Amino acid sequence: MKARIAASVVLAVGVALATAGCNLVAPQATRKIYDPSDGVGATIGELAIRNAFIVSNDGEEGTLVVTVVNSGDETQTLEVQYDSSTGRTDAEATIVPGSTEIGPQKDESVTMADLDTVPGSLLPVYFQYGSEQGKELLVPILTSALEAYSTLTPAPSATPTQTATPDPANTALPTPTTEPGNSIEPSGE
Repeated sequence: MKARIAASVVLAVGVALATAGCNLVAPQATRKIYDPSDGVGATIGELAIRNAFIVSNDGEEGTLVVTVVNSGDETQTLEVQYDSSTGRTDAEATIVPGSTEIGPQKDESVTMADLDTVPGSLLPVYFQYGSEQGKELLVPILTSALEAYSTLTPAPSATPTQTATPDPANTALPTPTTEPGNSIEPSGE
């Protein structure tokens, strides 16, 4: 009887070890950190950059769209740097404690001008704040072709229009008028 109980315990322990052993050789997919959307992310000190991407239809001007989670108690100034056709360009966004969304019609907005890229490519963008070591992310350039991104493009800049200049040859000449009470009678000739 004791042998039977001992055998059952040994068998149960053996089955438990055999089935739990899968975790020793197989990676756990739920423990892998990944970006579940179109954008990329990183953590810099107390700021968590989440789902960063740029919306640009022409590759020349784009809008940075990103959610930044500030787990600290103080407002931080996030510096964003990228290479443009005119050189290294800097932009800033104020990140309050909690979550700050950056993009058109959001808490903050960063328009990236003079880009020299094409939609579908990756643009190196450097994020940094305070004295924390920053991180460079390869941020994807997306277009507004998807309905979800259709309102995220930069506002079009004003296009100068030509104003017609007056031509002295076609300028109307003043015409004689009559004063009230005076009328011009047709002649009976």
